[in-house]
Amino acid sequence: MKRILFTLFAAALSLPAMSFCGFYVAKADATLFNKASQVVVVRNGERSTITMSSDFQGDVKDFAMVIPVPVVLKKADVKVVDRILFDKLDAYSAPRLVEYYDNNPCYRNYYDSEMAVPSASMNKMESAGDDTKSVREEYKVTIVEQYTVGEYDILILSAEESSGLERWLTDNGYKIPGGAKEVLDPYIKSNMKFFVAKVNLGEHNNAGAVPLRPIQISFNSPKFMLPIRLGMANAVSPQDMIVYAFSKNGRIETTNYRTVPVPTGQKVPLFVQQEFGPFYKELYTKAWAREGKNIVSLEYAWDVSMNQTVFCDPCVGPPPMLTEFQQAGVDWLQTGHYGNIEGTCYFTRLHVTYDRINFPQDLMFQETPNKQNFQARYVLTHPAEGPYDCDEAQTYLRDLGQRRWNELYTYQWLTGNKIDKHRAYASEYDQFIKHKKSDDGKRQGGMMPVDFTPEDGNSHSGNSMAVVVLSLISLSAIFFAMTRGRKIHIG
Repeated sequence: MKRILFTLFAAALSLPAMSFCGFYVAKADATLFNKASQVVVVRNGERSTITMSSDFQGDVKDFAMVIPVPVVLKKADVKVVDRILFDKLDAYSAPRLVEYYDNNPCYRNYYDSEMAVPSASMNKMESAGDDTKSVREEYKVTIVEQYTVGEYDILILSAEESSGLERWLTDNGYKIPGGAKEVLDPYIKSNMKFFVAKVNLGEHNNAGAVPLRPIQISFNSPKFMLPIRLGMANAVSPQDMIVYAFSKNGRIETTNYRTVPVPTGQKVPLFVQQEFGPFYKELYTKAWAREGKNIVSLEYAWDVSMNQTVFCDPCVGPPPMLTEFQQAGVDWLQTGHYGNIEGTCYFTRLHVTYDRINFPQDLMFQETPNKQNFQARYVLTHPAEGPYDCDEAQTYLRDLGQRRWNELYTYQWLTGNKIDKHRAYASEYDQFIKHKKSDDGKRQGGMMPVDFTPEDGNSHSGNSMAVVVLSLISLSAIFFAMTRGRKIHIG
């Protein structure tokens, strides 16, 4: 019995405005999120091209998928593409970590270090009915089209009722997850068709039994959407989906859910370099929960037209080439008279974590005129190397301690992780500060900021807050005494 897969289309502190050029250190790609589905979406007018990469694990003979589609797809509307397309798009648009280096203030020659380093049997399918164009009375299901593309046998089904479609799939060897009927019904009532694909073992073996390739479908429809509800029929927990979207004019955003940029541009502690993958996963999950768990997160947006000279800042990898654009379905770019590529293209990366409770509707998209560049990036700043024998360096070292406390509390706010084990990070360079005063109770290298919890506003550092409150009371007492002409003794 086939195990059917209802897939995704089936199924703070910011840096000041500046030229952001840094050294690329690391990236946080889609592999961080277990079983994250990936989709490429291309929109040109009312034409959509959707490329789906399956996260199916198991014996390929058990693979099958059902995808709601708004129109009947002909064989010419279906392709298989190389998996490398997703690898390149993911690597290029992934959240990134960059690093800077402070100049030693004792050096008299200053330079701005802002340069970036840089076909086979269809017997089981045909057995569904004597005439594939007719409706089986007991199922009220019509096989509208059937063909083989690459290693996949394809059926296009039309159904009149969800119970009949559910029974037809079950009786024809497809194992349906519980709750499928209730998610099939809205699509049937909307007169959508069903794209059913399973592996043609003969074609798959002829290809060398390679991993299943992504499937691409193209169609015209005024609806610009991804029907994700069917993909939740066999889900036991929230699912992750990365959408790589291309359009002519600007960002692609969702209309029925908020599109929210992930926190970006923050300076973070240097130890994040050793744990950037887990750091970003915690950051993403924290931001997703803070916004109510019903948002679509923006991770990258940029004009990647061939006439552009900057595609990211800094870049994780080479930008998409014309072959990648064409393979994804971007068909409006043209080669000019002098070999240059003419036409505009905008690349948006969206990340959605969805479940039945927080995403009761399919994702509805729109192409916007917003061309503002955006990328998820996080900044490491290395301290200046010594010697620290000038007055400016002493001031720098004290400011460095304060900056490192800010980095720690930014890290805590972004991830929700406690910083107790990292407290020595803020005072690491205190040893180089001259003329320490050990008897005044002051902390060298910057004062420790008051701890906070963004969700409820409560402080974790009650003693520090008490000091602030008592100081204010003392100042008030002095002011009151002065206005009365009286002397007062504090201490």
